[in-house]
Amino acid sequence: MSCSSDIRLLFATRIVRMFAYGLLAVILALYLAQAGLSDAEIGLLLTLTLLGDTLISLWITTRADRAGRKRMLLIGAALMVFAGILFAVTHNFYLLLLAATIGVISPSGNEVGPFLAIEQSALAQTLPGEKRTQVFAWYQLAGSLATALGSLTGGGLAQSLQSGGATPLASYRFGILVYAALGALLAAMFGFLSRRVEISLSEASKTQANVLGLGRSSKIVVKLAALFSLDAFAGGFVVQTIVAYWFYVRFGVNPATLGAIFFGANIFAGISALSAAWIAGKIGLLNTMVATHAPSNVLLILVPLMPTLPLAITMLLLRFSISQMDVPTRQSYTLAVVSPDERSSAAGVTNIARTLGASLAPAFSAPLINLPALSGAPFIISGSLKLIYDFILYRSFKTIKPAEEREKA
Repeated sequence: MSCSSDIRLLFATRIVRMFAYGLLAVILALYLAQAGLSDAEIGLLLTLTLLGDTLISLWITTRADRAGRKRMLLIGAALMVFAGILFAVTHNFYLLLLAATIGVISPSGNEVGPFLAIEQSALAQTLPGEKRTQVFAWYQLAGSLATALGSLTGGGLAQSLQSGGATPLASYRFGILVYAALGALLAAMFGFLSRRVEISLSEASKTQANVLGLGRSSKIVVKLAALFSLDAFAGGFVVQTIVAYWFYVRFGVNPATLGAIFFGANIFAGISALSAAWIAGKIGLLNTMVATHAPSNVLLILVPLMPTLPLAITMLLLRFSISQMDVPTRQSYTLAVVSPDERSSAAGVTNIARTLGASLAPAFSAPLINLPALSGAPFIISGSLKLIYDFILYRSFKTIKPAEEREKA
């Protein structure tokens, strides 16, 4: 199999996975509520879901370069199937907790698990530096479009089943089973990856790696991970499941409409990623990350201040139209400033730091939504913390440039 075939396959696995995540995010909180869990239990379960994904992903990604990227991707897909099946067959909180901790479940509609770090390391291995951000932008767009379609499908499927006589609980359970089936499809697709996605043993053994699989790049990765964790903690207050639940509580929005809202939001997010690659070519990766992220956070703060549903949706869509420009640039910047033989570990540690940060917030944000005086607090807290992150990131890394930017200077 050629490198281009592996790249196409990695794009395809990204699409399948993000479709599954988007489908699940719209219905997960509604399913748990119908299953009899309280708001506090839902928030705690979502937090522990993200925390469990963090621990599993840390173990997998820090070993991927040396133990085999394909092998670790297959393990991740198997854990996705396990979590989906267990969520669908039981309402017992402790069994759900087991599935959340060991399995791979995305309550946010965003990437969780080990997949992103390993896939992007494999992509970066086959790409010249000047093409990396552009390919990552298309990779981000593919994921955003798939998430959008998954959100639309998840909401529409639940609404259609309910219109056909199914109970809300049964309709949401069916969506969970679809998620598990897509995990099985993902495993089958990973089986076709060639050895070209693996780093050679000689390259992998150049660095005396620590427990995180890092050597020369440890210091910079730790600094990036700390900042990315702050950003993700802020984002955890407004994960897609929480925002969907907020629209349901505040405006009584039905599942089909929720799916349509997040379909549009993810379309805007995906398109904006392509613009990020062009902007980064002009002003640099770090400048693009900050200049596009900060105004999106102001728009996020405005969402709960809107008095009507159309205005709230408008603010959300405007926010999504620029909020994801920092994603391909952030990912490209991280892989550009670390050693090639530490990329899976670096991407894994920084992504896991983000997941860990995000995992702490839903337990606080979910109970606030049903308190009229504080229902908008998650949006305001999130936007404010993200603005602080933008300021610190720029101050800390403005002098550290990727090789391709240093060559231009």
